[in-house]
Amino acid sequence: MRNVALITLAQVLALALWFSSTAAGPGMLAEAPGRGATFQALLTSAVQAGFVLGTLLSAALALPDRHDPRRVFAASALLGAAANALILLLPPGSEGVIALRFVTGMALAGVYPVGMKLAAGWADRGDMGLVVGLLVGGLTLGSAAPHLLAAFGGAAWRPVMLAASLSAVAGATLIGLVRLGPRHAPAPPFRPAAALALFRNRGTRLATLGYLGHMWELYAMWAWIGLYFAASFAAWRGDAPRPAEAALASFAVIAAGALGSVAAGLAADRIGRVRVTVTAMAVSGGCCLLAGPLFGLHPAVGILLGVVWGIAVVADSAQFSASVAELAEPGLTGTMLTVQTCLGFALTLVTIQLMPPMVAALGWGGAFAVLALGPALGCLAMLRLGRSVEAGRLAGGRG
Repeated sequence: MRNVALITLAQVLALALWFSSTAAGPGMLAEAPGRGATFQALLTSAVQAGFVLGTLLSAALALPDRHDPRRVFAASALLGAAANALILLLPPGSEGVIALRFVTGMALAGVYPVGMKLAAGWADRGDMGLVVGLLVGGLTLGSAAPHLLAAFGGAAWRPVMLAASLSAVAGATLIGLVRLGPRHAPAPPFRPAAALALFRNRGTRLATLGYLGHMWELYAMWAWIGLYFAASFAAWRGDAPRPAEAALASFAVIAAGALGSVAAGLAADRIGRVRVTVTAMAVSGGCCLLAGPLFGLHPAVGILLGVVWGIAVVADSAQFSASVAELAEPGLTGTMLTVQTCLGFALTLVTIQLMPPMVAALGWGGAFAVLALGPALGCLAMLRLGRSVEAGRLAGGRG
């Protein structure tokens, strides 16, 4: 497990780039008063869009198969670190900031999926869920880290961005200590013409619909939970929002998801992927619905809700990919996983951008209630999968 631990740590360090601008956003907006919630949303959605394009290009060019994946990981982390650091040279509200966040997202397509590939080389058949859960836990901790930096940096956004870039450089260095696993092998080729097979195959179709329901909620919750906390805590006190305390609460909530990822990985290998995904989505959907009634109550209540939500919202993430890998037709695994990932992250663009107008029209409770539609539909899709013949191929026959 030494190599899996190194890969996970490298991902934690490199993926601090993902939400660095989200955590730094309030400080940026303080220096760019003409910008508002739409700009804050673009800081995150530009990364998502870049990641989608980067994933497609990486798969089409087979970069992790034609080159040593450790070098692809390191080069991508360094590119992302450079793009993120260049933001420090630009006015905080400029269009160039959005463009550099898009480049950062493209670079992260060479970090997260490639880290998964490296970890899979060390996974046994019986612990695939745990290994993938560890990697998603790494993604979660990396995503949470900038909020911790922002909590202690106050309104100073530049140290947050610089620290994230330095963290990514450290991740690029650390990946050089990893050895390729005994099960390392070239991924199945990406075949764009066969992408529709994902939906022709009933099992992969239902698993992907479950994944889309999950992604409808996940990144919008991660992107906006900090502003929800700031508004809720301020409403309870009757004064102005305090970004530092909201950032610290956001770190606790997102970081808690790492525990959920590992626990779900262990559980899925033992009790089945359908049970784990449905349970996680039911809990996270319930938290969406509770966000409104609990708004403005004591901060401890909001943080308790957030921690439960943070654990549940990402716990099932890895299990959708594992399900598609187990259900895919031979030779189409690479294509199906690429299409699934790209569809999921493309969908996050919709909900991240929709949140500001929904909050303005419906309030925080109404906006988060709309997010609950995703996990609700995801549960239905996975329950149908669990009742199908295809469920016998999941998690060694456990469903």
